[in-house]
Amino acid sequence: MATDIASAESAYQVDALIAEDIDAYLVQHQHKSLLRFITCGSVDDGKSTLIGRLLYDSKMIFEDQLAALEADSKRVGTQGQNIDFALLVDGLAAEREQGITIDVAYRFFSTEKRKFIVADTPGHEQYTRNMVTGASTADLAVILIDARKGVLTQTRRHSYLAHLVGVGRIVLAVNKMDLVGYDQATYDAIVAEYRAFATSIGIETFTPMPISGFAGDNITTKSVHTPWYDGPTLMAYLESVEIDADAAQARPFRLPVQWVNRPNLDFRGFSGLIASGTVAPGDAIRVLPSGKTSSITRIVTQDGDLDRAVAGQSVTLCFADEVDCSRGDVIAVAADPPEVADQFEATIVWMADEAMLPGRAYWLKLGTQTVSATVQPPKYQVNVNTLEHLAAKTLDLNAIGVCNLATDRGIVFESYAANRSLGGFILIDKITNATVAAGTIHFSLRRAQNVHWQATDIGRDAHAAMKNQRPAVLWFTGLSGAGKSTIANLVEKKLARMNRHTFLLDGDNVRHGLNKDLGFTDADRVENIRRVGEVAKLMADAGLIVITAFISPFRSERQMVREMLPAGEFVEVHIDTTLADAEARDVKGLYKKAREGKLKNFTGIDSPYEAPEDPEIRIDTATMTPEEAADHIIARLIP
Repeated sequence: MATDIASAESAYQVDALIAEDIDAYLVQHQHKSLLRFITCGSVDDGKSTLIGRLLYDSKMIFEDQLAALEADSKRVGTQGQNIDFALLVDGLAAEREQGITIDVAYRFFSTEKRKFIVADTPGHEQYTRNMVTGASTADLAVILIDARKGVLTQTRRHSYLAHLVGVGRIVLAVNKMDLVGYDQATYDAIVAEYRAFATSIGIETFTPMPISGFAGDNITTKSVHTPWYDGPTLMAYLESVEIDADAAQARPFRLPVQWVNRPNLDFRGFSGLIASGTVAPGDAIRVLPSGKTSSITRIVTQDGDLDRAVAGQSVTLCFADEVDCSRGDVIAVAADPPEVADQFEATIVWMADEAMLPGRAYWLKLGTQTVSATVQPPKYQVNVNTLEHLAAKTLDLNAIGVCNLATDRGIVFESYAANRSLGGFILIDKITNATVAAGTIHFSLRRAQNVHWQATDIGRDAHAAMKNQRPAVLWFTGLSGAGKSTIANLVEKKLARMNRHTFLLDGDNVRHGLNKDLGFTDADRVENIRRVGEVAKLMADAGLIVITAFISPFRSERQMVREMLPAGEFVEVHIDTTLADAEARDVKGLYKKAREGKLKNFTGIDSPYEAPEDPEIRIDTATMTPEEAADHIIARLIP
């Protein structure tokens, strides 16, 4: 009762302030702290209902919304004639039909003490990727448990992921206490089981509370049904919990550059969001990865120059010197800069339906930096139920594993534990542009610190000049039996007669030596092409015209080799033959074996072939003889 009276008095004071001085109210509202939190847990633990109850009790629902909610509750709700608070959050038709959350739903609400952004994340395992998205920016996680079911697999998975992405505060909300008669023994048993698991994954503290999102117990007011509980209500805790903003300011200064601000010839600044630390005019800074140093002359914002800027502010910095700095660089305090490396150990959460392919090149986006990266086979996969480290050759949807990865150039980073902005990344498929994984960096590999590029006096231009030719990689691709090796061999013979310096890398020949340890799984095919690409690059550096004849079934790996070489040196040659024609030739009898099930992972039969979409040269074997094809290729190569 006392809590209700205090809330009513506070609401009256706010309404009075709005009526008397709207400007004063807006200033007060503007300077409230902001808490970002997520609700997570297993399917049907009541996450959406809880958020709906918070919005309802916080008076954040307009009259027309309330009327629509009451009508929808009667039409599609799951609470009979009562209000179904979950409908305030579950807006997708598919969510309402199935009674589950699919996408992340963000909602804003405010009380007189604090502003909130809450993310309602899906509980279904299929949508774990969406939970990671919501957790990545959260200060706090409310992990719900259905009191009737106890700690489930998704409870453990979401707790592990929340801890992994650096959510520092956990509320264990044992929900639906009304359905177990508000039994204290049930509550205590669940808390004890969760505490044992939380301790095992490194969660040192959490705040448990018995609640009912539907009935409103211990949400905004203390429940008369749980006299044995002496902790805070959920709202009271959310309003009073400390936020880690001060901790971010205490760390060394870091600003990832998002934009070079050059409106005219008299102004040049570097804009971005301060990830950590503070900065003031006169401070010595270092730009990474170049390592160039300067000092700050101005801190510019839309509202005027600042004497000091802190973590969380978006600013434009001006330097005392003409230092090269562009998008993707990081401005840091000169005396304590972050690291730069190109090889790391990281934890990866795989988010794509297609399994990870070790060795395949993905785009890695870390802050404002985007580089090409390859992931090695996992060191191990984590079983979120037992925390056991399992052997794994790849990662499937929602799998969590520890892997080494390498980028095509050094990136500026810190461990995720030290800096979420410079330690967290996503992986993007180069062909589809879909986000396939999220990851957290542990540390740079020692080999990255010990191995450096050795400059040589005779470079690739000199090698090419000595041979009086322009280097190139003629990359023949096509189905088995298309005629790649035949045409490639003719091309090399004709180039030899022209006194050109060449080398032919044939798929079968390479597998007798360099790649004899590889099979024909998708992962092995990726590694096969990666190795061949590296060899072809070295030969092109030596000034040779390199001819390769490989099925190379995946566009991603052909694109990876293209990116290894200077523009114009990679020439994709598609030996275009229908599957029926290739199978009719079947010179080696491979298609027959594949059809009989004696040869697994055979391209065109039980393994896909992704034809080039825009090759430099296309050879239609139905209309060209091998001799004509070879002449056509050479004419395109040497006009």
